[in-house]
Amino acid sequence: MDKNNSYSIPMSLEEAKKFIKDSPKLFYHNISIDTVIIGYHQRSLKILLEKPQFSEHEWMLPGGYIRRDQTAEEAAQKIVQDRTRLKGLTLQQYMIYSSPGRTWGNENSIRRLLESAGIEVGDNFWMFDKFMSIGFFALTEYSKVEPSGDFYSEECKWFSLDELPPLIFNHHQMIKDALHRLRHHIVFHPIGYTLLPDKFTLPEIMSLYETILGKTLDARNFAKKLTNLGIIVKTNETRNIGAHRSPYLYVFNKVKYDEFLRQNEALIL
Repeated sequence: MDKNNSYSIPMSLEEAKKFIKDSPKLFYHNISIDTVIIGYHQRSLKILLEKPQFSEHEWMLPGGYIRRDQTAEEAAQKIVQDRTRLKGLTLQQYMIYSSPGRTWGNENSIRRLLESAGIEVGDNFWMFDKFMSIGFFALTEYSKVEPSGDFYSEECKWFSLDELPPLIFNHHQMIKDALHRLRHHIVFHPIGYTLLPDKFTLPEIMSLYETILGKTLDARNFAKKLTNLGIIVKTNETRNIGAHRSPYLYVFNKVKYDEFLRQNEALIL
């Protein structure tokens, strides 16, 4: 079976019917995936959310299930790819959530949604049980994303961090935890390869780090650290951004970039 073509959450009514029929044997029960997809654009962070059809006012993080022939990372990658239409985004597993209160509640909203679509399920259907969830986060340049929902969602779109809508379960906490882990992650690992243009200025990459960290960095020390480590390389090209202002452009050294992704030396002081 082609894992890349398998689904974690049905994308259409036809897939939903097949999902209900085949899912008890195809998927691990009582464990799910939730993804915090973080978009960066013009010094702002955004979160990709979807509006589930079974909730009147609340939104949720993109999520799904793990097939028995998948790893958790493969399932998370498929979920992210389905929602963004982008392949190969770097994912980071950051936490497992196992509170006994993480259920769909007594109203069985999913049941009503399925039945309204002509799909009948029994009382013991595995999706109605309690789940623990593995949290992943991914970073992307949000303007490259084509937000795409699935059978269960009415809408999928970006929200600014300071304008998040009501969310189901503990998804607000999941976002806070993902951002906390991201801020720790970028102290030790480089970022920016999928977030910045192929060629960028020092202020652009520093702005990316400052936006995520939520604090001002020392420009001289920041540039010196990344260039001395060889993560970024100065080119002979400049960008004209105004009168007497033509900063040099830099590029990532992908070999060094990937090397430091595997290490734990502090990059940002």
